[in-house]
Amino acid sequence: MKLLFLHGAPATGKLTVAKALLGMVPGRLFDNHAAIDLARTIFDFGAPGFWELVHSVRYAAFDAAAEHGVPLVVTTFCYAEPDDRSQFEKFEEIMQRHGGELLPVFLHCSREEAARRVGNPDRVERRKMASAESLIKYLDDYKFSPVPRPDCLMLNTEVSPAEATAQEIINRFGLLA
Repeated sequence: MKLLFLHGAPATGKLTVAKALLGMVPGRLFDNHAAIDLARTIFDFGAPGFWELVHSVRYAAFDAAAEHGVPLVVTTFCYAEPDDRSQFEKFEEIMQRHGGELLPVFLHCSREEAARRVGNPDRVERRKMASAESLIKYLDDYKFSPVPRPDCLMLNTEVSPAEATAQEIINRFGLLA
């Protein structure tokens, strides 16, 4: 199994690129908000137990996909260093245990572009962060950066359309159909 780990700050185009990529190659999408939305059915956002449930759902999903030979899973993640390193290491451990590959891709754009995108109606509809003020505070409070792997592909989503970014990822990691 290949786990394509699309990560970056909010509003950098992770889900948009994931959907474009999966329009070009077969695979499954595990959006960051799948686990968050599930946890919201049990807990208020951020309440005690919320993040523990989110993490356990992600681990179980990747473990099941790898165990059952799903060829490609594309996941989105707002990775902040050092806060999320242990989660990333757990994802790596799951892939290694099953003989899979974790393919890290860091997507980024300027703060101004992210602030412009954050109010898009689809973000509001999906209960994602949707205000520029919240985004700026989040960007100031957390260090969104590439995962600590030398093979992490870094792409600026401000300069290329999602389809071109997806094609670059496909080419880099040999994800041809």
